[in-house]
Amino acid sequence: MRALCKRPASCKPEVLRSVRQTGGVPNSHPRQSEFSFRVDTPLRARDGARTLGRTGTITTPHGEIRTPAFIAVGTKATVKAVLPESVRDLGAQAVLANAYHLYLQPGPEILDEAGGLGRFMNWHRPTFTDSGGFQVMSLGSGFKKVIDMMAVDASGADDPARDTAVAPGKERLAHIDEDGVWFTSHLNGDRHRFSPEISMNVQHQIGADIMFAFDELTTLQNSRAYQEESLERTRRWAERCVAEHFRLTDEREHRPYQALFGVIQGAQYEDLRRKACQDLGAMPFDGFGIGGALEKENLGTIVAWCSEELPEDKPRHLLGISEPDDIFAAIEAGADTFDCVSPTRVARNSAFYTAEGRFNLSGAKYRQDWGPLQDGCDCYTCQNYTRAYIRHLYKAKEMLSHTLISIHNERFVVRMVDDARKAIEDGTFWDFKAETLGRYYTQR
Repeated sequence: MRALCKRPASCKPEVLRSVRQTGGVPNSHPRQSEFSFRVDTPLRARDGARTLGRTGTITTPHGEIRTPAFIAVGTKATVKAVLPESVRDLGAQAVLANAYHLYLQPGPEILDEAGGLGRFMNWHRPTFTDSGGFQVMSLGSGFKKVIDMMAVDASGADDPARDTAVAPGKERLAHIDEDGVWFTSHLNGDRHRFSPEISMNVQHQIGADIMFAFDELTTLQNSRAYQEESLERTRRWAERCVAEHFRLTDEREHRPYQALFGVIQGAQYEDLRRKACQDLGAMPFDGFGIGGALEKENLGTIVAWCSEELPEDKPRHLLGISEPDDIFAAIEAGADTFDCVSPTRVARNSAFYTAEGRFNLSGAKYRQDWGPLQDGCDCYTCQNYTRAYIRHLYKAKEMLSHTLISIHNERFVVRMVDDARKAIEDGTFWDFKAETLGRYYTQR
């Protein structure tokens, strides 16, 4: 177990008691001025009334992010199968990496020695890291890439047996206590410890422009009582994250300032979501991530609850979405940035996006199709390669197929969100939304 698994000085019992008894969280840090967000254009409803949506500009030490914006996911310091230069050329403004995976391999001390995530991966634009909480909880419950987000009916909402949900045939590999989480590595079975303080230390060493506080992720299977208990634990962890973040910011003054976002949980309970926003919104976070358990049809409603409660002058990041209807619902409800692994994940199964929907290139009809993945697309793939060729690569198990489809899929989502931002600015958002979604879902 590497030294980072051990409890840092700021996590000693006497320090934790101080945080709990006095609040322990300063109101601000002088270096927070190195990060900023401004609202540029509010989204107007057709009747001229103001909605929760807006355009804006996030300013980081490594450049600006014009919002709304889709953030490409580079989990292990790489957008899978795509060169950083290609990610830049397809228009991505920022990349999000994963603290859990980089902690396990190659280790945050390696990224720190390299000068931070951006220098390590040759990416010279803004970067994000999530806290690793999702992976600790989901992999620790044996669910691998996703966790169980199927809602229970009202009769099962208070069943405590649901609070120990584990994937069928798996054993629980993550164990939560007030101080943090013990978990077993999915790589080699080693036992590790994450706490708010350890997550902050790891993320400071990784060196992204925007980090997320360590939180507990629940599922829709959890009882109402556990959701309440977990929300309070996440609030206490948030206080500890801020305190450790400010301490490390002072200690690492030779590094650019790293912004810290609090993470809003509360599942599908309006009162819990609003309480989480009020509690964390009163803390000196630089922005907020909206995460946790929710059903697709409730996404816009839940984001709106959060946008109504959170400070208007701070950015809101919605974790883990990329479907067009979800993105538009989130933009309307006030989300500023989004991330998701889906564009590259589905590409590895030969799926590609078009204005008319998502299709699978493995179909026989593409064997002699000499057109691009999408007519009129400006991505490198569509400008240079045919469906027939890329299908051949996929069938031949050549990795180049993953690269070419991933470039196109990332460009598709990035461009769609960029166009939505322009439509807000020029007052055509509602027509753009209707046309985009009308075309994309016609096949369904």
